[in-house]
Amino acid sequence: MIAPPVDGHHRQIDYLRISITDRCNLRCIYCMPSQGVSRLSHAEILSYEEILRLARIAVEMGITKIRITGGEPLVRRNVIHLCESLSVMRGVSSLSITTNGVLLDRYASALRRAGIKRVNISLDTLKPSRFSSITKVDCFSEVWRGIEAAEKAGFSPIKLNVVVMRGVNDDEVEEMALLTRHNPFHVRFIEFMPFPSSASQKQFVSSHEMIERISRLGELLPFESQNSNGPARYFRLKGALGKIGIISPFSQHFCPTCNRMRLTADGKLRTCLFSRGETDLRALLRRKASDEELVQVIGQAILSKPERHTLDWEVLHKCISRPMVNIGG
Repeated sequence: MIAPPVDGHHRQIDYLRISITDRCNLRCIYCMPSQGVSRLSHAEILSYEEILRLARIAVEMGITKIRITGGEPLVRRNVIHLCESLSVMRGVSSLSITTNGVLLDRYASALRRAGIKRVNISLDTLKPSRFSSITKVDCFSEVWRGIEAAEKAGFSPIKLNVVVMRGVNDDEVEEMALLTRHNPFHVRFIEFMPFPSSASQKQFVSSHEMIERISRLGELLPFESQNSNGPARYFRLKGALGKIGIISPFSQHFCPTCNRMRLTADGKLRTCLFSRGETDLRALLRRKASDEELVQVIGQAILSKPERHTLDWEVLHKCISRPMVNIGG
């Protein structure tokens, strides 16, 4: 097995998140600007053949974990074929997908058969009317059916991602945490991030406050994750079936252990989510660059990966050049 590539700060980079589309069937307030975004044309988006070539090269360089994201990845045609092709790549030890769950009822079984091992589902509220307010679409019941379909298909664990926003859904932190008491879910609370689509720093809720509030529900026990370089710190309420994850990119950032890079739907490689820095791989692909040239360019991008991001909200807001829907979850 090839050792993962190492960046300029001695971190092993073994995880690639691939956005396969900038399109989404929801309009979440923290992900998409209120005025909308200009959609990429068909020609601007990487073809599946291009994605598979870059994935193969990355795996040959030592990448072992791949996550498919969007936009909403399940809105792209033939996504199951892409999953099947990625899952049989020698060297891929983990293939997962992040989805908003709207179409998951339709695709859960097929994704499982195609080799997807884990699924993350965005779910910021348990209140149907509030779901409509956050996502601008009335489809809470479809998402919940998708979660049930993922359980039935055998996905485990099912991770539910909650972006906590003060004055929007922070009053549900305790109720969401209690989902883990009788369900084997991993409910992961994420600090609100300053993307161009985001509204205000006033909506920020720190991980410290989240943990303090969840602790009032009962004894909260630290839980050692097998994926020690992942972004979440895990806990378990005593006696609960599931786990609680806390993801704190600001109050307790995880830059020292960051092992990931992102490929956008239009073929830009980003080694840091909170940076304007991108490497245009699409241009290389379409001028028929050799595998060796692509390896060299990707390797240089990895070596140039920033050591960390700034903790200053205003600076970060200016540094992030795209809404989240354009970068990929």
